[in-house]
Amino acid sequence: MIPQISINEMIKKIKKPWSPVVIARVNDQVIRLAMFKGSYPMHKHSNEDELFYVYQGKISIQLEKGEKIILKQGEMTVVPKGENHSPISEEESFVLMFEPSILESRGD
Repeated sequence: MIPQISINEMIKKIKKPWSPVVIARVNDQVIRLAMFKGSYPMHKHSNEDELFYVYQGKISIQLEKGEKIILKQGEMTVVPKGENHSPISEEESFVLMFEPSILESRGD
């Protein structure tokens, strides 16, 4: 049986910020869902790109070089491998991350 996934139902189960859960697997990729609230430490992934899609809310991604990417609901960006970044959200926001399954969510 092919499962049907309700992102809204998955959101109801997430109570703790910065604790991504895998909601789907596609080949060697996973789709993780996480609540963002506050700031996450600056980190990088040396070997993998990371896609952030804001499903609900608004986030910013601070880059080490000083650039800040602002994403609202329905917007996404790809942080290239090796780029130091720090996701930040002033409000409770829910973000889908499309990543290789081997990616460590906490960075290098």
